[in-house]
Amino acid sequence: MRKIFKYSLGLSLLILMLSCEDRIDPITEVDPGPDAGAPTVIIEKPVDGFSIQVPDLIASTTIKFRAEDDIEIESVSVKLDGQEIAFYDEFLDFRIFNEEFIYDNITTGDHVLEVSATDLAGNVTTSVSNFSKEPPYTPLFPGETFYMNFDGSYNELVSVTSATEFGSPNFAPVGRVGSGAYAGASDSYLTFPTDGLLANEFSASFWLKVNAAPDRAGVLVIGPPDESNPDAQNNRTSGFRFFRENAGGMQRFKLNIGTGSGEAWFDGGAAADVDPNVDEWVHFAFTISETEAVVYKNGEVVSQNAFSGIDWTGCDILSIMSGAPRFTGWGHNSDESYMDELRIFNMALSQDEVIELIAQADEIFKLDFNGSYTESYSDQDCTEVGNPGFTSDAFEGTNAYEGAADSYLTFPTDQLLSNEFSAVFNYKVDAAPDRAGILVIGPPDVNNPDAQNNRNSGFRFFRENAGGMQRFKLNVGTGSGEAWFDGGSAADLDPANPQWVQMAFTISETECVVYINGQIVSQNTFPGVDWTDCDILSIMSGAPRFTGWGHLSDESAMDDLRIFKKALSQAEIQSML
Repeated sequence: MRKIFKYSLGLSLLILMLSCEDRIDPITEVDPGPDAGAPTVIIEKPVDGFSIQVPDLIASTTIKFRAEDDIEIESVSVKLDGQEIAFYDEFLDFRIFNEEFIYDNITTGDHVLEVSATDLAGNVTTSVSNFSKEPPYTPLFPGETFYMNFDGSYNELVSVTSATEFGSPNFAPVGRVGSGAYAGASDSYLTFPTDGLLANEFSASFWLKVNAAPDRAGVLVIGPPDESNPDAQNNRTSGFRFFRENAGGMQRFKLNIGTGSGEAWFDGGAAADVDPNVDEWVHFAFTISETEAVVYKNGEVVSQNAFSGIDWTGCDILSIMSGAPRFTGWGHNSDESYMDELRIFNMALSQDEVIELIAQADEIFKLDFNGSYTESYSDQDCTEVGNPGFTSDAFEGTNAYEGAADSYLTFPTDQLLSNEFSAVFNYKVDAAPDRAGILVIGPPDVNNPDAQNNRNSGFRFFRENAGGMQRFKLNVGTGSGEAWFDGGSAADLDPANPQWVQMAFTISETECVVYINGQIVSQNTFPGVDWTDCDILSIMSGAPRFTGWGHLSDESAMDDLRIFKKALSQAEIQSML
């Protein structure tokens, strides 16, 4: 051991002498100074609000993060839904740690990812990302072939295929629907193959929040290559080009369609203008049939004309939020606006269908009653009280709700309550009982627990006998009192001749409206709804919060119950007939 020590000492002295001769400073310890603070942690994937939507019940996701400290990281812990899935305490670089891995076993529902970094001084920083695994997507309308919701990914949800990214497209912090939207950037866009998208009829629907820069841009393009002008392509003999350009400070939207032998223009002039200085979402849609094309803005026709039909020769890619690469000859490059809820159809939508798509953006609750009481958006089951049933005599689909004595459903009102509220459903009245609650969101009545009737908040939509007819009424609590919306005989249905009818009511901050089959049966002003203590929705009964006048379970049939976070217009309600 002494000999080894002597050799080691000699070698050290030799290295020191050589270092001095070569003017190389010997290694000296540098005091890093005091710890200036806690580590930083950035979760890059999944981004907050990310939504996984694949056809598999169990999914995988990429987890990518960066931890950094001014002195030294001691450890990093990764937790999913409170359970640790990874731990690190050995690092090549003690100050900066980058990690990426695939984690399996992501089940349907909401998830919380936590990444915590601890430094030598004991400081801890935790970064959190909330994401979800959605049930497999079901197209909303017949003929829907493409859907991108831009909630943290560029996945197309019908085919479960990712778009190709060019440049550096981003995500907006808020979307028109869901947790995010596409945020355009300079020289950035998406492309997608057109396999399965092209037909003799074609429609596109989407929301835009227009950015004034640049002052012209491509929005959606399916076009052929221009081999004669590879650097400024502008072959317009097939496919289509939907784009915008400056018009006296406004942004004007235009559609150009190739017919094979030429082109057709659909320019709505000032009707198709959007003020880029107004920070608001605008809905656009265009439809192409074999005989005409129509352009819509917020559900209104801004351009419509006959033409000979579209030609798809050479149209193999869809460009999203840019004219590039196939429509750049006039400078319609990347759009730096926001886009949300992009849908494509292999049919020419009607105006009513376009209006229904607009309304659907504010839909927050849907029960189709096709064999279950599962709400579609939350994937949460209603609570069953008694023995509610199903009937095959459905308005739409395979089944509808069938009421029974002392039976109904309840659902928590989390995420359902706002200053505006609408409900739409299909209904077939049963004469028994002769009065019943249909939809109720109300507060508890602590003074009358066995016959509750506190009407100071929430609403009560119900029916009762009126000379042999069944009359439908709405009562809304204002906080300081109540407001009534009773249409009299206009709101009557004959229980001796039961038919499926559409029932609807809307609540805004200034008025309420009740509709039957899209026609107004009661309308009046009021000061707005109060939601104090309104924690449950009752479906097909007044129970448990509205029983004082005997409005108990309804033995009628209900189908396609939909709730919206806005006061729908009459046109929107009629679009759902």
